[in-house]
Amino acid sequence: MPEMTRRQRILAAARRQRADRLPFFHYWRHSQVGWAERECRNRGMSMCWVRPSYTERMEGVEIVEQPLRSAQGSVVRRTYHTPLGSVFTEERREPGTGQWHAQRSWRDVSPWTTQRLIKGPEDYPIVQYMVEHTEYMADYFPIEQATDWLGEDGLVLTQLPHSPMQTLMIDWVGSEGGRFFYHLADYPNLVEGLYRALCESRRRALEIAAQAPVEIVLCGDNLDGFLVNPRLFERYFMPVYAEQAECIHAQGKLMAVHMDGRLRVLKELIARTEIDVVEAFHPPPMGDLAVSEALRAWPDKAVWIGFPGAVYALGPEETRRYTLELLRDMAPGDRVAVAMSTENLVSNENLIAVTSVLEKAELPLNEVYLSALERSSS
Repeated sequence: MPEMTRRQRILAAARRQRADRLPFFHYWRHSQVGWAERECRNRGMSMCWVRPSYTERMEGVEIVEQPLRSAQGSVVRRTYHTPLGSVFTEERREPGTGQWHAQRSWRDVSPWTTQRLIKGPEDYPIVQYMVEHTEYMADYFPIEQATDWLGEDGLVLTQLPHSPMQTLMIDWVGSEGGRFFYHLADYPNLVEGLYRALCESRRRALEIAAQAPVEIVLCGDNLDGFLVNPRLFERYFMPVYAEQAECIHAQGKLMAVHMDGRLRVLKELIARTEIDVVEAFHPPPMGDLAVSEALRAWPDKAVWIGFPGAVYALGPEETRRYTLELLRDMAPGDRVAVAMSTENLVSNENLIAVTSVLEKAELPLNEVYLSALERSSS
């Protein structure tokens, strides 16, 4: 078989086909540019780019940003004025925000929301007005540009936001101190009304993403079973995933979902979804499912592993040892790809350590080959 390109390897894993070598890649949004990145790419590391497929605007909504003085650093208040009233958010921004990848700071830290959009029941009608007056317009230029630049060195994906209920749980209401769960218990009609409005509003965004010039649509849910229990998952997430999958599959595309948390409690329910790729899967010590267990539980899904940042904190030698154990757990290596990070920057030393192992991972993996690989890496 002729040697595959890096793009072909990633797609083979996503399509549950066997690649010639284990695909491994770095996401652009977390990647430094320099000698280590260049060396690792020369040694087989791919690059993945996540780019939008649409722009959006809100009719009848005035948005005003105002910098605030704070002992905690740069804080920005964003106020949304509507005919029904106003709501605002506040976020703390580290130095470099807006000048680095994906609105992150120099240290790769996203802005931290200190005041949520929805604070009480009076805010729900205002936010629902905003949702119902949001328009989505296709814009494929960012994808086409990245595809042209990247070529066969990796893959360009497009992304949908957090699913509707996850938008409330993580972004607009927040779950600090159990806030979202109190709202769901105290104001169920308001919460579910906004959830349904989001489902309706975002159908256009889904259609645009499904028709984008990409092979995979990534749905960004940051799923964790500690926050999303099985009852919530079955009621509010699975129907959304089913609708997304139907639309995406009708265009011949694959659907990936960002599931980077503890998934054991949701394992059987995830198996029942139409998801093609469980993306950002974190094995122990950060997640609570081993790769081998996940592959057994989800025989019709690919697993893209997010290398655990907790291991990186232990240094390059432990990173190298963990990478070898990871290969053992995923053997024979079908349906698997490894992302250097899905959350944060990776040091030059750790990037080299992971690459020094994964560059040699020919498929299929077996114990004889892995033992030889361990001896050669020691």
